[in-house]
Amino acid sequence: MRIYVKVIPRSSLNKVEKLSEGDYKVKLTAPPIDGKANDMLIQVLAEYFGIAKSSLKIVGGKTAKVKIIDIGLGGINDY
Repeated sequence: MRIYVKVIPRSSLNKVEKLSEGDYKVKLTAPPIDGKANDMLIQVLAEYFGIAKSSLKIVGGKTAKVKIIDIGLGGINDY
C-alpha cells in the first residue's frame, strides 16, 4: 500500500491526521535536521498503523514536506 504524507516538523506534539484515503498529515516534534524528522515519522506511523517500523519505507520526498511511504509486510520481499 502507498500513502502520501504531509509532514509538519517542530510541532508541539506527534499526531497523525487522516485527510482522505491514502493522504495523511503528520505533526512531529523532531526538527528536519539530519533525518531526525524522517526517523520520527517512521516511528509515529508504525505506532499509528500498529505495525513494525521495518514495514514502512520512504520511497519519495526524503527532503520534501510531502513524502511517499510504502507500507509492506516487513521483510517478505515486499519491494
